[in-house]
Order: sequence, then structure tokens, then C-alpha cells
Amino acid sequence: MEDIQNTVDKRGIDIQRVGVKEVHLPVLIATKDGSFQQLLGKITAAANLPQQYKGTHMSRFMEVLVEWVQKPISGRELKIMLTEIRRRLKASSADISMDFRYFIPVTAPVSGWNSPLDYPCQFWGRLSEKGYDFRLTVEIPIVSLCPCSKAISRYGAHNQRAVIKAAVKCLPGKYLWIEELVPLLQAQGSSCVYPVLKREDEKFVTEEAYNNPKFVEDILRDSVLALRQKEKIAWFRLEVESFESIHNHSAFAYYEEEKDSLHQKVNGQNSQFSPGG
Repeated sequence: MEDIQNTVDKRGIDIQRVGVKEVHLPVLIATKDGSFQQLLGKITAAANLPQQYKGTHMSRFMEVLVEWVQKPISGRELKIMLTEIRRRLKASSADISMDFRYFIPVTAPVSGWNSPLDYPCQFWGRLSEKGYDFRLTVEIPIVSLCPCSKAISRYGAHNQRAVIKAAVKCLPGKYLWIEELVPLLQAQGSSCVYPVLKREDEKFVTEEAYNNPKFVEDILRDSVLALRQKEKIAWFRLEVESFESIHNHSAFAYYEEEKDSLHQKVNGQNSQFSPGG
């Protein structure tokens, strides 16, 4: 049969990324304990297309993705998938983003009720002639309580749910598990979010938040310090968003840092350090 995609295109335009998106497939996400979780993944896969080719073979993306629905996936396996996409499509670069909700058991602070809490996550990887780049993104719900509200009020203080969204890139040969990242950042809020709370738990969370008031800026800065303690991390990006309970808008704070840039700042080599955008 005639292969139209491989016919010559004479317009002289290289396409940086072409592929498939909104692909919904069951995926097995590798866990730190050596097991896996079977979850629903939303996937985008793409590769570059040199100017001489009229089109790419979309079915080859799907072939690779479908072959992995019964194999546990972490950052290491994503590289294997990208290697196969590059080979089948004869591409110099390829990338995959895989969104899913990951479940971690959470224990209520007083009653001890144990129940799973879902965390929106993403695996993102790109493989090119420059090498392999992998990033893990996790969204962690927390409670924030306003220090200003507490300071100016005779009783009470406005508090609300907030989210820490963190993306991390590790040093070559290193890997950070979701189970490591979540508790590290969860501890930076005024209190934690729980799926099941009995009355004694609710009292604990309310009082813990009141005794630990934090602006969105405080949560961000504490999260930065926490991630700096992880030596395996080479780069990270943080955004904290507070869904304000007494305003019709959210408050947010953003920060990005690369290890080399931080090293220069600490050693006085760059007095005007500015995180990359």
C-alpha cells in the first residue's frame, strides 16, 4: 500500500513536535516498595518531523503506548518508551507527558483512620541527541491559615485549602519517588488535608493550623528550604496557590531554582541571582 506519510514535502519546514494527545489508557505506576498502582493515564506523545517528510505515522505512537499498559512505569521506563518512539519514527527527539492521580494512604492524626488520598501527578520526559530529561510533578493539598487574620482578630482566623505544585528534576542516575516528595512538602503547610476526619481529628487539624499560621509566601519559602535538603534534586519549580475563603480570588507564590545557580549564589559568584523562567 502507498505510504503517503513518507512522501517528500517541498515546503522546507521542520516541525518541532507532532504526535497524539488526550490518550486515555490504563497505566501501571511503579511504587517505591517495588509494587505498582493501576491507574488511568492521560498521555501526550510527540516527536520531531524533519522537513522532507510529509507526515508522521501516528499509529506508531499508539503502538508503543499500548505495549506498556501492562508494565510498571517510572522515570526509567519512560526513557525506554521514548527510545522506542524515536526508533520507530526515525526522529531525533521525542517527548511524553503522562498525567494520573496517585493514591497514598493517609492516617488521621487522632482517631487513626487510614484512607487513601489522591494526588494529581505527571511524568514528563524528553529524549534527544542532548540526552534524557525527566521531571516529576506532584500537586499536594494542604491547609493554610492567615497570620494577619489571626493577629488582628479577637478570636478565629480565616483558613482555607491550598495546593503546593512541585516539579523536580534529579541528578543523573538519581530518582525521587512520589512517596518521598509528598510528605516532605505536605509538612510545609499550616496543617495537612485528610480524606476522613472524625470529630477529634477535626479539632486537632483546626488547632494545629491556628498554632501554625502561614502566608502563601511562608509556605513557598519553607518548601524551597525543604527541597534544598534533597541532594539528589538538580532543579525544581514550586507554585503555592491558596483558595482564599474570604476573597473571590486565589493568592499564589512561585519560585524556580537550579542547583548550579544556587551554588554560585551561595559562593558569592552571582550576587544578582535570578531563577530561570
